[in-house]
Amino acid sequence: MSAMFAIYQRELLILRKRFFRQLASMSVSPLLYLVAFGLGMGRGVTVGGHSYLQFLIPGLVAMNSMIQAFAIASEINIARFYWHIFEEIQAAPVRNISYVTGEVLAGITRALFSVALIILIAILSGVTLSYNLYFWFALVLNSFVFASLAVGLAMLVKSHSDQALLTNFFITPMAFLGGTFFPVDKMPEWAQHILFFLPLTHASKAIRAAAFGDPPPFSSYLLLASLGAVFFFLAFHWVNRARE
Repeated sequence: MSAMFAIYQRELLILRKRFFRQLASMSVSPLLYLVAFGLGMGRGVTVGGHSYLQFLIPGLVAMNSMIQAFAIASEINIARFYWHIFEEIQAAPVRNISYVTGEVLAGITRALFSVALIILIAILSGVTLSYNLYFWFALVLNSFVFASLAVGLAMLVKSHSDQALLTNFFITPMAFLGGTFFPVDKMPEWAQHILFFLPLTHASKAIRAAAFGDPPPFSSYLLLASLGAVFFFLAFHWVNRARE
């Protein structure tokens, strides 16, 4: 447990040192999307009986939590390739499960921090939503999925540029196709079948339902929890291989 908290504390210290830069980075994108899509579409546009701004905010929450949770991979790779921190951790009495858990918790913390900024922006914009327990549970599960995936993939890439390729080919398309900016059920049926397999689709659905005060789909929570467990196990396995 002490090793896990040491890994987690290290990431928090890095986050604190870059606090204002991280704050700007986490807030710029949601603000741009709110202006470009929310205000641009106008408050007169409705989606499923809710204003487009009300529809957009939960999507931004799901998308930004995914991006910020996955961003822990960049921190890991900087530590591996430039500072050689991972080699020092290898030599220390730190169990692999402690390393993976600490990094995943750091990714979840980054995601929660970015979501707090979005909620603040939403409140200042006059958007009323329900931030209940189901909302936060879906958010944590979504962050857990992508933080675990990030830790695992960070062990597989051979350079920092390879990590950027993964983001460009997987995270960025998912951000736009996972029900963030439009209802997935408005897509052609063949596209809906494909988008069903994206974890962000289920995260957006669960977070949005909870934010609207509707009963969230249990299947989405189950799928996110299952994927998170699988990615966490793979991250543990790939860390073992990286340390051999």
